[in-house]
Amino acid sequence: MNIVVILKQTPDTESVIRIGADSRSIVAEGLKWIINPYDEFAIEAALRLKEKHGGTVSLVSYGPQRAVEALRTALAMGADDAILIDDPRLAHGDLLGAMRAVSVAVKSLKPDIILCGSRAVDYDQAQRGAILAEFMGWPHLALAVSLESDGSKVTIERPVEGGMVTLEAELPALITLGGSHSIWNPRYASLPGIMKAKKKPLAVKDLVALGENPSDYGAATARILITSLDMPPQRMPGRIIDGGLDTAGKARELVRALHEEAKVI
Repeated sequence: MNIVVILKQTPDTESVIRIGADSRSIVAEGLKWIINPYDEFAIEAALRLKEKHGGTVSLVSYGPQRAVEALRTALAMGADDAILIDDPRLAHGDLLGAMRAVSVAVKSLKPDIILCGSRAVDYDQAQRGAILAEFMGWPHLALAVSLESDGSKVTIERPVEGGMVTLEAELPALITLGGSHSIWNPRYASLPGIMKAKKKPLAVKDLVALGENPSDYGAATARILITSLDMPPQRMPGRIIDGGLDTAGKARELVRALHEEAKVI
């Protein structure tokens, strides 16, 4: 089974984000970059399929040269090879253009199944899977919290309010992974895996190397543009009702504050 995982490098969720001077981008300097956590679920699911059915796990990512670090980490986890699409036009375009380029790279790998995280923790658009499935002409099964395959079809479970729904599709298909670390529990890269990852194939390609016309990409062709970024409004500090009051007195003061000051009751 040939498996492709779409991987994105994102800022660490504990990083302090600062908005750039253009008010449309974030300041990248000083950030710690990691594999998008939901893409880690996809890597783990892919490696489990490989262990069961054999085959290969290939990685495809897009972004600047620093994304090589994320790909090497995934290779150390057990993936076999990787492609990074590094072209400045993608940085100035939109997600539609990025996924179009990714689809070209993916088609060259002739996969049976594509896996990716249901969302990325940077811009949180949750559109990569749906867009890529459309470019591939494949069925798209979203938000999987379990994944099984017999080599000819794939079955997933995804949560719905109050329960679970089971979906099935013939291969080839694209699946996006949801859930949490407690469900997928991505494996750590071992020391032998880290050493082996240094020798695994990792190709860096631009749009020309993919056989694409660069003029078809970039800001001029983007259909969605970020017009501004704003930090959330600063919250007022909390208030502790104490002042030596007993429990009944605290309750009366709380009700008074909610009624007269906050005006919520």
